[in-house]
This record gives sequence, structure tokens and C-alpha cells, in this order.
Amino acid sequence: MNFKEHIANEPIFDIISHSATELGVEAYVIGGYVRDLILKRPNKDIDVVCLGSGIGLAEKVAGKLGDNVHVSFFKNFGTAQIRLDELEIEFVGARKESYRYESRKPLVEDGTLEDDQNRRDFTINALGISLNIKDFGQLIDPFDGVADIHKKIIRTPLSPEITFSDDPLRMMRAIRFASQLGFDIEGSTFDAIATMKDRINIVSQERITDELNKIVLSKTPSYGFKLMFYTGLLQIIFPEFCELQGVETHDGKGHKDNFYHTLQVLDNVAVKSNDLWLRWAAILHDIAKPATKRFHPKAGWTFHGHEELGAKMTPGIFKKLKLPLDAKMKMVKNLVRLHLRPIALAKEGVSDSALRRLLFEAGHDIEYLMMLCRADITSKDMSKVKRYLSNFDKVEELLIELEAKDKLRNFQPVITGEIIMEVFDLKPSREVGEIKVAIREAILDGIIPNDFDVAYDFMLTEGEKLNFKPVKSKETIKEFANSLEPKS
Repeated sequence: MNFKEHIANEPIFDIISHSATELGVEAYVIGGYVRDLILKRPNKDIDVVCLGSGIGLAEKVAGKLGDNVHVSFFKNFGTAQIRLDELEIEFVGARKESYRYESRKPLVEDGTLEDDQNRRDFTINALGISLNIKDFGQLIDPFDGVADIHKKIIRTPLSPEITFSDDPLRMMRAIRFASQLGFDIEGSTFDAIATMKDRINIVSQERITDELNKIVLSKTPSYGFKLMFYTGLLQIIFPEFCELQGVETHDGKGHKDNFYHTLQVLDNVAVKSNDLWLRWAAILHDIAKPATKRFHPKAGWTFHGHEELGAKMTPGIFKKLKLPLDAKMKMVKNLVRLHLRPIALAKEGVSDSALRRLLFEAGHDIEYLMMLCRADITSKDMSKVKRYLSNFDKVEELLIELEAKDKLRNFQPVITGEIIMEVFDLKPSREVGEIKVAIREAILDGIIPNDFDVAYDFMLTEGEKLNFKPVKSKETIKEFANSLEPKS
């Protein structure tokens, strides 16, 4: 099988070929780029292996590309990298690797092309294409990787026990590729993951989470989660999620399996959005149900407060998984906390006050919140699903109308704490907070609009209740308020 015509579309391969010839070394493109070429998937990451110095070949290629091309060197690993437009090209000399049992850092020595292909994780990633003039474009497939692509299976080139013992992260990668590509994991490879799952403990959390996030971002992420669960990896890396699994029955009353329900919600969200953090909100939206599960003789199984407890658990889970603890985590936490609110509002006669509060608390996350809530409707009763979705449509229409009128998304009351202190000549105190909260609540309840003049008069009334009297005129305060506004 020859790919000469396919790779001729990328001029960089011809440049690499001529550079290798001038240096008297052999060069091959290996791994994911070749796999994706066969799968007709876009891939801008090119791994080039040469029988010689990868750094030397990179420098030669860069010289032909012009003075503006920069080479990044990683001498400890014997690799070099060139970025060319959207392409990222990594050069390395063919290597032979050996591992110590307690470490996934290999002992590296120069090797042959066969050695280099032997050290690859899966047969579909051990494919190579020659960039040498004598057989330019020729496929090199020592482990029948093309056949495995056609069969849609993930299989290790060597014994899976050797492959996974050498680098246990490959167990996660097997599941990640299966999830991304919709492939099956070959039987003995799957069994080896289940047997050797505890080896994952020597891998850093950052590397594990990187693979986990790629599974979360796959087209049908539930498939990857089920593979992790059935092999036992999920119980090690994310035990909180596994606690959702199972159904308990009491007096003939059961509840839905929250593990599989959550995976369905995740898949539902994945159909609508590629946002990683919305998908994490789907994963965590019911995470506190095991801790809040109670049985009531009349009501049956209840999970009261699971949304609030789930929000409290979110930072700890993010920290443990080495996920970011910034605005992304706060968004997930907010979505978990609010995920029941729109469902409660999806009834006849919902009040403007309740809608205002939802808009205020959700802020810019409101679209994602509604998306999550729609995804959370997983009943097998299609008439029930249709009724809920119809009610959601009405709630969204009302939210849009209210937002257009009141501009409540992430709103701030026009009367701030600084203004209250200036009006009554107060220092920061509990009373200032009470007046501020009263103004905010009045706006959210629709008692007053978020208008300066109206809110100012309301503030004076609240101040009078506390025996406070204004010491400055409204005009002076307006000037003060204007000075507080950030300059554009």
C-alpha cells in the first residue's frame, strides 16, 4: 500500500525527504498522522522518526524552510519540534525503550525502525510511511494495524501485559481511542487492563486527567466511562462517580440507577455542546445523590439537597483530579447547584420573581443551565418528556422576555454599598449590608425597577427605618455614583 499521492499534498514531506537524503539518514512519518490518514480524519500533528539524530534532521528541515522557522529542542528526550502554520512536526531518532517496574519513565537507547514500532502503544498507532526517495509513500505495517482499523479494534503490538506494564497510562489511552473512534478493545487487551488496573497508580494525576478529559470530549462519552467502569479503572481514578451505580429497593420501591442516568445526561449534553465544562457539570450534577439518599414510607426514595451538597463537593473533586480551580470550576459548581431550579419553574403560573432570581443567580451560565436541564430529562415515558420540554420552552420564552426588559443577567443593583455609605455618612457595617440586601431583594421581587431614582428613594425609606438621615443631596450622590463607574 503506497500513500505517495496522499502525502504529496503536504509539501513538508518532500522537504523532510530531501533533508534526510542530504544527511544520509532514513526518515518515516509514524503514528497518529498515518492512522488518521487512513481514517480520513484531520490531523495537524506529525511525528517523524529517523534512523539518526532527530534534532539534526529538524535543523536541516528548518534551514530549508527559511530564517523565520524556529526549532524547539528537547535534548533530554532527543527530540525537536517545528511549528509551521497549523502543523506541529516532532522529530526524534528511532528509539528502543526499557522500563523499571516502579516507574513509567523509560531507559532509552538508539534503536531500529522495528524497535521504534515495537514500543508504540497500539497497532493502529504503529503504522509508518516511508519518506525516503527509494520508496517514498510506502506503508510499513508490521502488526496489521490497517486490518485493525478496518475491524475497528484497539490492540497492542506486543503482549498487552508488556505494553501496559511498561506504561500504565496506555490503559487509559486504549479506552480514550476506543471512545474517540468508536472502536472495540480486543479481548486480551481488555482483560489485561482489568487485571493490571492498579498499575495506573504510578501515573501522575495530570496525565490521567488529560486522558479523562479527552474521553469526556468524545462523541459518545458514556462509552468511554462504561469501559473504564467495566475494567475497574474508574473505581480507582474517580470512585465518587462509581458510587452512583446500583439500585436499592425498599418495600417494593426502587429508584433509577443514577450512574447510567448521569451517563445518559452526559451524552445528551454532548449532542448539543462540545464545551468541556458543561460536560463536567453533567457528570457532577447528581454526584451527591448517594450521600443524600433516604427512604420515606410514603414518598419513597428522596435525594433532598443533593444539588447544594453536589455544589459543595465540586471544588474538592476538581482539586483531586487536578482540574482548574478558576472560573471554569465556579461555572460547574453553579450549574450543579442550580440544575433543579428550572425544572421546578417548568410549571404553570411561574412568577416573575422566581424567574428574576434564576436569571440573577445563573448569570451568563443561563443558556448552559437550560441545556443541562433539558438533557436531565431521561424518562422512558415519552409523554412525560414531551410535557416537560414544552414547559421548558415556555420558561425560556419568559426568561428571554424578562432579560430583555430588566437586564438581570449578572445584574448589579444601581445602589451600591459605597453609595449607601456616602448618603448616610456611614462606615462599613451590618446596617449597610441590610439596606443593600433590601434593595436587591426589592428589585428581584419586582417591587421596584433597577432604576437609580426609584432605588434611591427606596434606600432612603430603608435608612429611615434604622434612624439614618441623608447628609448629601441626590445630585451630589449622582455625581459620586458616576465617579464609581469604570471608564471604558
